[in-house]
Amino acid sequence: MTAGRCSPDVVVIGAGVAGLACAQDLVAAGVAVQVLEASDGVGGRMRSDRVDGFVVDRGFQVFNTSYPQVRRRLALPGLDLRPFSPGVLVHTEAGRRRLTHPGARPSTLGDLVSGRVAGPRDLAALGALAASDALLPPTRLKRRSDRSTRAALARAGFTDAFVERFFRPFLSGVFLEDRLETSARVFHLVWRSMLRGTLCLPADGVGAVPRALAGALPEGVVRLGTPVERLTDDGVGTAARETVPARAVVVATGPGPAVALMPDVSVPAYRAVTTYYHAPAQSPLHEPTLMVDVRRRFLNTCVLSEVAASYAPSGRALVATSVLGADAEGREAGLREALSEVYETDAARWDLLAVRTVPEALPAMAAPQELTRTTRVAPGRYVCGDHRATGSVQGAMASGARAAREVLRDLPRR
Repeated sequence: MTAGRCSPDVVVIGAGVAGLACAQDLVAAGVAVQVLEASDGVGGRMRSDRVDGFVVDRGFQVFNTSYPQVRRRLALPGLDLRPFSPGVLVHTEAGRRRLTHPGARPSTLGDLVSGRVAGPRDLAALGALAASDALLPPTRLKRRSDRSTRAALARAGFTDAFVERFFRPFLSGVFLEDRLETSARVFHLVWRSMLRGTLCLPADGVGAVPRALAGALPEGVVRLGTPVERLTDDGVGTAARETVPARAVVVATGPGPAVALMPDVSVPAYRAVTTYYHAPAQSPLHEPTLMVDVRRRFLNTCVLSEVAASYAPSGRALVATSVLGADAEGREAGLREALSEVYETDAARWDLLAVRTVPEALPAMAAPQELTRTTRVAPGRYVCGDHRATGSVQGAMASGARAAREVLRDLPRR
């Protein structure tokens, strides 16, 4: 151990939201914790960069205020949250159509009752689904028999046409897969969170969330720029050949580094996503609304500077558009053609500000899906992250909380 440092009871490897949540709970229980983070900042996949005066998140993300772990750990007013408009714009062969609950936005009632968005059968199914998922306690939703989301939507009475027109393009951006094979349990819980919460972004970027978590920890708990190379019999060894002894180690990294440190840990396949950030001279859509495409040429697109003006310098706009998989030659040029159509403008004139690919953005969650898994791997060894729960901020934090509980149960009292 480096001179001058006290040996911690627990080392947490990784300062993403799972590791920070774990550290919070251990510190609250009076345990000495050291969080070791390889990079130069906290957040893992939830980080934000400043590029030429713009805020560029490392992959487009939204923040949901209804998650229980979020409400438990964060003072939401301090994040300066800026909301998206309720609902979603669906670009169809007949132009843009808006789908949202009319109670949240009465002006959308015309699109609904006219049948331009959904017929009577689908409207009835949508109302029943909203009532069931919003009102039932989450424990009831978790106990339902599991099946694919597509099968669950058919069972709920939706027509194939409406599923293809709305659910498939919209949920592709939520689960990063376009076959609706994600667990219905996961779908119902996510749908519930959307109905009960507000989708928004912090004014300083999504990276403000992990910064707030880290800011609640005592000074010195988080060490940046300290990659861990190996686990030892009594702690960890860093890339700088420093040995940090600890009675317990929690691996809270992404799936790749977790397997490198603990080869016996099994992780699911992960979905990759790429987000293109364009900077047009002016906003192509004067509202903070998410838009999807029935032709699925992209996952979703939105004008981030309409959600939070702080995302772009004065007099400029910022558009984020996400696609499945990695960047490839010619992909951005084809994307501009789609954006020109859906925004009814000439996107060829837009500046390409940044491209962000997240290779391990979200775990695959096909049915049957375990909603939570033990974090214990071996005596004194634990692993947490969204790959041990559900692919969301809630899942990552809940896994970190579970790791803390299991460490506290196992750790001998001094």
